[in-house]
Amino acid sequence: MAVNPESFDDPVLDFDFSKSGDTGALIDQMSKAGGFTATKLSKARDILSNMRQQLNDAEYDSSKVLNWLSFPACLCATGTRGFFVEAIKQQMFNVVSTTCGTLDHDIARSFEKYYHGEFELDDKELAEHGLMRLGNVVVPDASYGQIIEAVVMPVLEEIREDRMAETGKTGADLWHGFGSAHLVWELGKRIGTPDSLIHWAAEHKIPVVIPGITDGSIGAQLFMFRQKYRDFHIDTLADEQILSDLTWDVETSNALMVGGGISKHHVIWWNQYREGLDSAVYLTTAPEHDGSLSGARPREAISWGKLRQDAPNVCVEGDASVLLPILGADLFS
Repeated sequence: MAVNPESFDDPVLDFDFSKSGDTGALIDQMSKAGGFTATKLSKARDILSNMRQQLNDAEYDSSKVLNWLSFPACLCATGTRGFFVEAIKQQMFNVVSTTCGTLDHDIARSFEKYYHGEFELDDKELAEHGLMRLGNVVVPDASYGQIIEAVVMPVLEEIREDRMAETGKTGADLWHGFGSAHLVWELGKRIGTPDSLIHWAAEHKIPVVIPGITDGSIGAQLFMFRQKYRDFHIDTLADEQILSDLTWDVETSNALMVGGGISKHHVIWWNQYREGLDSAVYLTTAPEHDGSLSGARPREAISWGKLRQDAPNVCVEGDASVLLPILGADLFS
């Protein structure tokens, strides 16, 4: 980055907490206080606010503005799930890319509870008591695998029967064009609760694409369902068709990407076909030096044509379970 000494004319100001009565005002002060992540969080808020306004102005028309949201499943095991639920409920994003565990936790927590624990708990003892640890969240087996199987398997039967009645098809043809996005809508209509992500995705017909649909408890249920109905399958290329149709000719495409992995890559991969995203916000705890996608900064996406060279962008380093609630308190108020 070139240096222009005359450009340094914006002084660092201390926080004035007598003027930070709401989250928005506090984030405004972060832009002036400077210092590392605070400045980046303020920039992220501004980019996200602009993304939302663009979609509002387009009257939620996905052929004009496409706002992507990608994130890993682990956050849905925490209260941060509330950010994603509210974001979809308010239609701030109109396409989602995530992992199978998001379905697992979203469904499980709609029926059972997860509990506070500690990172330092004895994992051998937890296992002996039928308790599983996800970071400092404790998940009883009854609140995860058992409830998912009890709830999902009967619904898969319903979906099969209804598709046969509606389409008149049988065998493998019955599932042609039925991708993970369609599965999410069907589950959302049938078992989604108002505090769940899948409920609002179905309500607003927002595609939630899960490229790694078999990598989780829901994936295990799908596999077991196939043991009964050998023609059953999830048409993953139907998901790719959805993303292709959304991306190819859209006028403006923006994204909030939390973490990395397959969810993030699906967003930037499809946007290379339109010469890159128009704006992007990354949230990550990953370092850049190991070459991982999670740690890759926006400038690397520019080199691949996945982010436009003039696109507003920022990478905020930090724990999303802290950063997203702060952003949400301003964006959703």
